Amino acid sequence: MSVPHIEIKAGAAGPGRIVILGAGPTGLGAAYRLKELGYSDFRMYDRNPYLGGLAHSFVDDAGFTWDIGGHVMFSHYKYYDEVFDRLMGDEYTLNDRESWVRMMDRWVPYPFQNNIRHLPPQVTYECLSGLIKAQNGKGKVPSPAAATNFGEFIDAVFGDGIARHFMRPYNFKVWAHPPEMMNKQWIGERVAVIDVDRAVKNVVLGTDDFGWGPNNRFKFPLRGGTGEFYHRFDRVLKGSYDLNTRVLAIDVDEKTVTFEGGRTERYGTLVSTMPVDVLLRNVLVSKRGTIPASIRNTAQRLRHSSGFMVGIGIRRPCPSTKSWMYFPDDNCPFYRVTYLSNYSPFMTPEPYREVEPGKDGFPDDGPRRNGRFYSLLCETSASEFKPVNEATIVEDTIQGLINAGLMTEDERADIVSTWLYKAEYSYPTPSVDRDEILSEVIPWLESHGVYSRGRFGMWKYEVANTDHSLMQGVELVNRLLLGEKETTIGVVYKVTEDGRNAADHERSVVAGSGEKRLAANA
Repeated sequence: MSVPHIEIKAGAAGPGRIVILGAGPTGLGAAYRLKELGYSDFRMYDRNPYLGGLAHSFVDDAGFTWDIGGHVMFSHYKYYDEVFDRLMGDEYTLNDRESWVRMMDRWVPYPFQNNIRHLPPQVTYECLSGLIKAQNGKGKVPSPAAATNFGEFIDAVFGDGIARHFMRPYNFKVWAHPPEMMNKQWIGERVAVIDVDRAVKNVVLGTDDFGWGPNNRFKFPLRGGTGEFYHRFDRVLKGSYDLNTRVLAIDVDEKTVTFEGGRTERYGTLVSTMPVDVLLRNVLVSKRGTIPASIRNTAQRLRHSSGFMVGIGIRRPCPSTKSWMYFPDDNCPFYRVTYLSNYSPFMTPEPYREVEPGKDGFPDDGPRRNGRFYSLLCETSASEFKPVNEATIVEDTIQGLINAGLMTEDERADIVSTWLYKAEYSYPTPSVDRDEILSEVIPWLESHGVYSRGRFGMWKYEVANTDHSLMQGVELVNRLLLGEKETTIGVVYKVTEDGRNAADHERSVVAGSGEKRLAANA
């Protein structure tokens, strides 16, 4: 497949031979852009036997397709959309987000803090009372501006009730780190905030607040899961990369990369998407002693969590049209579960078809996807603060699904597939000192021709979606070849004085929470 050829601006400094380490979204974005600009002096390498990195998808022996986490494909970039359209054509589904929070044996529409009326009356009172106190400066922390970390930000914005019942337990399950260890700058569009008037209105008038968020409607490849999009980069990049190739050492003085088996490659510019702490601890070498111990040690202060992805394939029609659900309670190990089979008809061994309620031989108790199978993808985080038993995590997940009301005990007999993937590096923790660390490490690397980018190369969770990650690669190439400024890696989300407008998005008329979407639209 060909791409438009764009001439490099006259006088642009040449980066020499470009070596790209990692064929995930960032590496693919860089390689794609190099091809697009007609720059052929580059090579991409990956240790895995496939393209896509953490955005790859797997098909198990039973025929279920699994992603490494609950990916959805929405974009902040016109360029990303154009690449998606060029590679995928019309082979995708378009899904309306339907999200819930499951807690206290009930379903609360997402986002939780906008829909506290669904909680037990006493809890609703505690949440509303704490919110009013917090946003009038009478909480534990007088204002979001006074907060020095994410934990204090939670208290300042949401108050004691919401913090205690949802925000603190849920965020610990996600990050596997205490919120006091995290900065407040990362939140951006990831955390919905709410003002008192809106909270009171929803409680008193009994209204639901469905539409917040950047991904109210999202695309998903028709076949092959999220990984299909990244697999299709082969059409453009065939012959420009090597898989099953593991890096042993990078000599910053000689500008050489040594791979397993003894193969070496010289570079003028190195683009690395491996975790930057691993890069500086295990891979970067210097015979001349060029690498200061302080740089190596500083990088080791970066923190991350691991993730266990457990897929459960069930031989039953899907009981819901939900997309994904959040779980703050301690009766289950996972923090998020996705009805992955609802993203595309082809994620299970047999495709489903849409049917009207009551017309598929089952009770008329709401919309469902008709088919013989459905699938649940469950995500559990782990760290030294939150250990997980890998030997029992699949069984713990199944029991957690039963405890949380997503399965019944008799459905165990209908489980036809279980799938487990452990991501050693799952979430880059936005620790309080992260930006200080990066401000020292990243410039030093670049001064030696090494550009660390991507989810764990740049370590900025707030710009680590797949679209952000791909664009980090694209923008780096634009900088190296065209002299353009990178914008994605410098994004800083706004934290306002009152904490109410950390993100601003149009509210979609089609977005909702689970089956309540039907009532909301009506």
